[in-house]
Amino acid sequence: MKNMTKTILKKIDEVKQPIKIMHVCGSHEHTIMYNGIRSMLPPEVEVVAGPGCPVCVVPSQEIDECVALAEQGVTVAIFGDMLRVPGTVKSLADAKSEGADVRIVYGISNAVEMAKESDNDVVFMSAGFETTAPLTANELLSEPPENFSVLSSHRLVPPALDFLVHDDVQLDGLIEPGHVCTIIGTKPLEFLSDDYGIPQVVSGFNPLDILLSIYFILKQKKEDNPRIQNEYKRAVAEEGNIKAQEAMAEVFRPVTKEWRGFPEIPDSVYDLKSEFDDHNARVKYDMDLPDTENVPKGCICGPILRGTARPEDCKLFRGECNPLHPIGACMVSKEGTCNIAYRYSKMD
Repeated sequence: MKNMTKTILKKIDEVKQPIKIMHVCGSHEHTIMYNGIRSMLPPEVEVVAGPGCPVCVVPSQEIDECVALAEQGVTVAIFGDMLRVPGTVKSLADAKSEGADVRIVYGISNAVEMAKESDNDVVFMSAGFETTAPLTANELLSEPPENFSVLSSHRLVPPALDFLVHDDVQLDGLIEPGHVCTIIGTKPLEFLSDDYGIPQVVSGFNPLDILLSIYFILKQKKEDNPRIQNEYKRAVAEEGNIKAQEAMAEVFRPVTKEWRGFPEIPDSVYDLKSEFDDHNARVKYDMDLPDTENVPKGCICGPILRGTARPEDCKLFRGECNPLHPIGACMVSKEGTCNIAYRYSKMD
């Protein structure tokens, strides 16, 4: 592996040029930081982290919705990383400590089973990108019990990238998330190269995958031949997972909503179609929500998610904000850029 690394780094050096490359995957950031990949690259080659953590991009309002449901006596089922994500007033961990029935599950199927065994209403907060949305769709197509509902927080990667291209990040290349592309394929991302001239590579998750992807992007830019290349062919097909796409199309409709650290992004969030109102928590329950405040004082999670800042730029990083006491969402999840930087920045 060392010889292959040296070979790829030599190739990178041959085509190096000033460039800013963004990835949008927490697993990619983990690989980059854990292996010190940024320190291996020429100084002209900058790799920044974008909104690749599905927990981090859930805005305060959607946490507030879950807190409101829990305080009404509804059983709220969530992924573990969601427990401490800050809402406007409190997190779900705070609500749980006050007696609310908030439970951690490994997936939506666990929440459905919980509802079958309970007399109480159960709401599953279905967070995640296109990777987890098919699981939600399949469960809703399988006639879950009447006391089961979903609060959909699924977010879509291509609209967010479209937004970032027009933001102040000034992107020159994109490393695309392999997990998402196993579902959507490569075609929904082609417009970024065709319309905006941005080189793209769908990447796997080991260090050689990342280094190869950086090389391919640099080579595309040097040859002025922007396109989307599939480095992760062992898992990603051009057409993606057709059955998963069909299930999502049957259950969801894209809506315009905000992401944490972003304004409203058109057609970037999945909500349930009206046919599934009986299982849509936003339709079934009245929720009295506080005025939303997305940014805790002093936190720069928004710029970090947009790739315009690094955790080390934040005055709270490693001090007031740490994994044991996270102030911003980017420090909560193990896929969050701040959490990863806290663990591995000394190695980079």
